[in-house]
Amino acid sequence: MNTSKAIELLKKKGYKTTGKRKDILTFFDDADGYRTAKELIQHLETIHDGISFDTIYRNLHLYHEMGILELTELNGEKHFRMSCTHHHHHHFICKDCGKTKDIDVCPMDEVKKTLVNYSIEDHKFEIYGLCPACQTA
Repeated sequence: MNTSKAIELLKKKGYKTTGKRKDILTFFDDADGYRTAKELIQHLETIHDGISFDTIYRNLHLYHEMGILELTELNGEKHFRMSCTHHHHHHFICKDCGKTKDIDVCPMDEVKKTLVNYSIEDHKFEIYGLCPACQTA
């Protein structure tokens, strides 16, 4: 997903695309990996005087519900990134800088063998650690 596709989806669902909403989307589109609401707020405060925390959190929740943003939790804090929609994959997530690396292996084939009579609706597989740059820092 990118900013223009996210804006198309918002319009299709009847949501207005304000300057603040576009700036939030652009922040995540430009980000390399997961980012926190705090990082977003710090960025938006340089562009929009007096931006409301409620506005930011309401939009983060909306974008996550619509599938525009992915959500994960690192060190007890919610982190967001633009959703990956080009193919099915999972992520390695650096616990220090939030950068991600795609993992094309999916463990669900093995899991389905042990859950034969269960209805699986969705799954998420993430590996956490330190990226090479953070290991040497």
